[in-house]
Amino acid sequence: MVCMSRVWQRGSGFAARFRKQDWASRLAGLSVRYYSTKTAPQIPGMEYQDAVCTLNTLQTNASALEQVRRERSHPQQQLHAMRSFLERAGLKVEELDHLNIIHVTGTKGKGSTCAFTEQILRSYGFRTGFYSSPHLVQVRERIRINGQPIGKELFTKYFWQVYGRLDETKDAHGGTMPAYFRFLTILAFHVFLQEKVDLAVIEVGIGGAYDCTNIIRRPWVCGISSLGIDHTQILGDTIEKIAWQKGGIFKTGVPAFTVRQPEEAMAVLRDRAKDIKCPLWVCPDLENYQTDLSEPLRLGLAGQHQRSNASLALQLSHTWLQKRCLRDKSFPAAPVENTGVLQVTPFKPSPVMVKGLADTEWPGRNQTLKHGEVTYFLDGAHTMRSMQACIHWFREVAAQHERTASGPVARVLLFNATGERDSAAMLKLLVPCHFDFAVFCPNITEAITSCNADQQNFNVSVENMLTRCLDNERSWRLHNNIGDNRGTQLLIEDSLSLVPERKADTLVFPCILSALQWITQGRDSVLTDPAKTVLPVKPSVKAKAASLCDAAEIHVLITGSLHLVGGALKHLDPASSK
Repeated sequence: MVCMSRVWQRGSGFAARFRKQDWASRLAGLSVRYYSTKTAPQIPGMEYQDAVCTLNTLQTNASALEQVRRERSHPQQQLHAMRSFLERAGLKVEELDHLNIIHVTGTKGKGSTCAFTEQILRSYGFRTGFYSSPHLVQVRERIRINGQPIGKELFTKYFWQVYGRLDETKDAHGGTMPAYFRFLTILAFHVFLQEKVDLAVIEVGIGGAYDCTNIIRRPWVCGISSLGIDHTQILGDTIEKIAWQKGGIFKTGVPAFTVRQPEEAMAVLRDRAKDIKCPLWVCPDLENYQTDLSEPLRLGLAGQHQRSNASLALQLSHTWLQKRCLRDKSFPAAPVENTGVLQVTPFKPSPVMVKGLADTEWPGRNQTLKHGEVTYFLDGAHTMRSMQACIHWFREVAAQHERTASGPVARVLLFNATGERDSAAMLKLLVPCHFDFAVFCPNITEAITSCNADQQNFNVSVENMLTRCLDNERSWRLHNNIGDNRGTQLLIEDSLSLVPERKADTLVFPCILSALQWITQGRDSVLTDPAKTVLPVKPSVKAKAASLCDAAEIHVLITGSLHLVGGALKHLDPASSK
């Protein structure tokens, strides 16, 4: 708690918020005490954690989210507020024009598209900036220079520069401070300007039209990845409404590209492009690009769905390069008054582009980690379409691993979902994968006081997170015709009986670490590190693990939430936390 010294001084209300979440609970036979919003103790070099603790005071609470929804009838106010915060931080909107921005939105695949695009242009030797969300392990992952998260010292330096300016001016502006994502967006722009990047790849947060990244006036090129239903309370509950929001990043005369979309969504994008006077092209299939290779273009990211993202990235990087230095007259130029959607003629990717696609890395998306006898398959799918893509990838890659296994394989699902997402529907999609166990836990990395400030969430109470896990477990049991576990109940500050006594197919754990430790049964040396706390479990829970102990290998699919995947990576890839 010492690292919070500066934060505590900012008001007793925030301190009370911390105290409120200190409570005891008991799950899956584990006796734990939660400190979900506490931070690591003061140690030398703690300035970065102190900055993150202060950043966390800006996390949007439920009442603020409701205010954002109410402001939808006056959405321009959101961009006006963003402009005001930007100026208070010492920046001008006009300065962002110098960042030579590539602006990307979409429902599924926008982060992967950005990763492909950034890698390609970095491979050409350009100094790149890349702003994305959410982070998996550390918040500084959101702001990257040349493909790497900015260092802790750099993050800390720039954080206090921006925070200090906003804090000094808040009294003159009704005490207002930007919310978490708005602040990080301003910080990213500040970092990229100070670090003099050649270009910035900017991923939209939510939607497009009224997202705070849309303060950008003159991007060099815009892109829209695959559209689907998500964030319906903010963006609307139909594909047409969502497409209208996404098309809001179009700018007059600025070329825009989209992957193939459902007909209803494409019609809306076409109308948006016409109204804004933005030339819009549809990307070709990746197979249609001309190459000197005898085999298809190789991608660094696994999954068939990544092929459309790669095609979009090729168009975005190609267009950026033309504007910057190539001036290739063979590229189709559409007049500003273009009223239709044009089909792009595939070009021949350069060797640098081909290498860039192959070298791209984007953790937590279709990622495989093999730790001896345990193999983890991680994907942050959290919509119906992305879950379908995840399942297609998992079935294919898991089958490959099972063919080379030394004996029987136990298959385990580790799942959580957050927000308004239909977790029951996603779980129904996962049933045919035939898991031996379905394990559920909240997005809490570990149930001890030294949890990392980077992964704290003040928006949802621990009680709500656990209730969601129990609902997910119940949905899984119903989908598998197991029947409801009526003995399961949530009794805060009391013993919880969350594990069905008669069935060995589902379990609920209080945190990600305890779930992983039970699943792996001591067979992953990373999780048996003496530095990690091993929480005791009931004998009845231990008995359920017999099939895991007998299996030659254990395959674990971790999905449903990028935050869950990030929490798992914190334990499975210790280097990601350094």
